[in-house]
Amino acid sequence: MSNALINMIPRSVYSKLRYLLSYPQWNFAPPRVRVVRKLVKVGSEYGGYSLDLSLVNRDSTVYSLGIGEDISFDLGLIDRFGTAIHAFDPTPAVKKWIDSQSLPEQFHFHDAAIGDSDGEAVFYLPPRKDYISHSMVQASEYSKESIRVPVMRLSTAIRQLGHTRIDVLKMDIEGAEYTVLQDVVQQGIPIGQLLIEFHHRLSSIGTGQTRRILALLEGYGMKVAYTCPRMEVFTLVQAR
Repeated sequence: MSNALINMIPRSVYSKLRYLLSYPQWNFAPPRVRVVRKLVKVGSEYGGYSLDLSLVNRDSTVYSLGIGEDISFDLGLIDRFGTAIHAFDPTPAVKKWIDSQSLPEQFHFHDAAIGDSDGEAVFYLPPRKDYISHSMVQASEYSKESIRVPVMRLSTAIRQLGHTRIDVLKMDIEGAEYTVLQDVVQQGIPIGQLLIEFHHRLSSIGTGQTRRILALLEGYGMKVAYTCPRMEVFTLVQAR
């Protein structure tokens, strides 16, 4: 679907269309829940994620990759547990928005992207000025215009911050999740829970990529505990 057509469709209608199209995209055999856990949604309808709160406490290490202008999930965990949140987002508008907020001391913002390399990355702009989401993935859903932003591997970030594992890893990074997760497995980074929005709907990706990375994660001990109706937002837990 072209950007011009997408821009003409109200967001509420487009959301329903995505739901209707999700099963054919998976050839009517989408990924299934592999392990049952008691999950609680933390955060807003738009920015919230479901996770097993019995595995979270004040000392948990939580990384939030891609925050936009909705940090209700992060603030929800801080409110419940007082745990520190390390949020990563290189979008200039996000940094400006964060600077305008009154945030608790447990919220730590890092204006860098997480990728599969250290240095700088091309960051493609959204198709509309009122959209906040940029992407390191080139796809027809984004503008051909781009900026350059700082990027680091997740292994670099945890080393710099003095961590040895991540108890909760939340990811909404507009298609870059595939290379990041492959790097996570290759580096052997211990992850307790993974809360992720997959972007197989992008023109340059597709559901085959999500199937591939889910299989890789299952071999790493991460099993699906939740999928949203659109088969885009997943919760995976370490179940070895």
